[in-house]
Amino acid sequence: MTPFVVGALVVVAAIGVVLAFFCGKNKGIKDYEDKVGTAETRARAIIDDAVKTAETKKREALLEAKEEALKHKNEFERESKERRKELQDLEKRLLKKEENSDRKEDALGRKEKELNSREQELNKRDEEVKELHQKKVEELERISGLTAEQAKEELLSSVREDIKHETAKIIREYDNIAKEESEKKAKEYIVNAIQRCAADHVAESTVSVVQLPNDDMKGRIIGREGRNIRTLETLTGIELIIDDTPEAVVLSGFDPIRREVARIALEKLIVDGRIHPARIEEMVEKAKKEVDTTIREEGEAAVLEVGIHGIHPELIKLLGRMKFRTSYGQNALKHSVEVAQISGLLASELGLDVRMAKRAGLLHDIGKAVDHEQEGTHISLGVELCKKYHEPAVVINAVESHHGDVEPTSLISCVVAAADAISASRPGARRESIETYTQRLKQLEDITNSYKGVEKSYAIQAGREVRIMVIPEQISEDDMVILAHDVAKRIEDEMTYPGQIKVNVIRETRVTDTAK
Repeated sequence: MTPFVVGALVVVAAIGVVLAFFCGKNKGIKDYEDKVGTAETRARAIIDDAVKTAETKKREALLEAKEEALKHKNEFERESKERRKELQDLEKRLLKKEENSDRKEDALGRKEKELNSREQELNKRDEEVKELHQKKVEELERISGLTAEQAKEELLSSVREDIKHETAKIIREYDNIAKEESEKKAKEYIVNAIQRCAADHVAESTVSVVQLPNDDMKGRIIGREGRNIRTLETLTGIELIIDDTPEAVVLSGFDPIRREVARIALEKLIVDGRIHPARIEEMVEKAKKEVDTTIREEGEAAVLEVGIHGIHPELIKLLGRMKFRTSYGQNALKHSVEVAQISGLLASELGLDVRMAKRAGLLHDIGKAVDHEQEGTHISLGVELCKKYHEPAVVINAVESHHGDVEPTSLISCVVAAADAISASRPGARRESIETYTQRLKQLEDITNSYKGVEKSYAIQAGREVRIMVIPEQISEDDMVILAHDVAKRIEDEMTYPGQIKVNVIRETRVTDTAK
């Protein structure tokens, strides 16, 4: 029996005892017995009910316990199943990761082997490069006859020379800045010299025109089957152009002296009226003598006008030849005389040797008298002529340095260069074709616009100055100096121009605000 049933019986017995006690005390024994029997019956009934109830409760409790146990079992099984599934998934992931790790480990192993192989190959190549470099150094040392240290020293020496050159340029720039204070006085000297020397400027071309008395003369000049014109062209080297121009013949040629000989000979033939090959040859010889006389007289007149003495006769003749030579339309002899006069005036203002300055100024372009016939620039040819006829060293240096090819060694050389620039830059002194002029301006702007950071550029003052506007965000103050230097160097290397071109770099930043 369960403790629950025993407890119930005990309670029922106790109740029966209590009832029997009370029944016996009030009604007697019989009643007591009857009541006891009744009580026992009731007790039994109660006990039976209690037992049944207990059994029912027991069954209910068992059912509840079973249900609870089944519920817990189902929950446990469900949780176990979920945990097993999770474990299986985790196991699968771990296996997959392990497989991936194995594959990565294999790949890393292969890469490590490959890297080791490459490292060995690179080490081998490094050794080969070192050997080749050493052989190259040894070969260079053998070819040059210098060791590596000696070559380094040569390179350092070259760099030192470049640095010295740049330093000298910087020093000259600062010297120029310091000399700006004397600019006013220099302007006065130049203005006075220009005002005191006013020379005529003649614009000549490569053709000469001979006037004819009538158009019938054209046929006589041509001659039978053109023999007269061929003879004249052969003897003078000048082309005769006989076209529809009324009463005129055009002589064309680049040699001005030959053109002058042809002009004089043709004029003499026209006046004489007898035009045939023999007479043409005779007149050409007379014209040559006349031109030679004119050349000598013009040279002597130029020397006399300048007021200098002791020039070699051959140099005087060469000066006379310059009467028929032009540069940018400016007569070379008149230009030389003008340079000599301006040089003398500047020298007198500065307290220098006036006669030597005039001599150097007159001879500074002497090479132009022969540059049509000989190879070389008029400067190199002029230096050779001056050395050949024993001109002073001051004059030779002035001839050599008046275009800045070499450094001047005396103030007279500087004076001649300044006088040459003054004479050439006079309004109307020189001329050039509009095509050449516009082409030079375009080339100047194209050079400046090719640099990074340049916003706009303008060629002004007839191409003697270029102003470059730069972008402030891209070009710093230091970059401006380098840009100006590079542009000037490139202009010097790529362009041909008279005088100098000033490179002006402008960097401008503006900030604007409004007060309200």
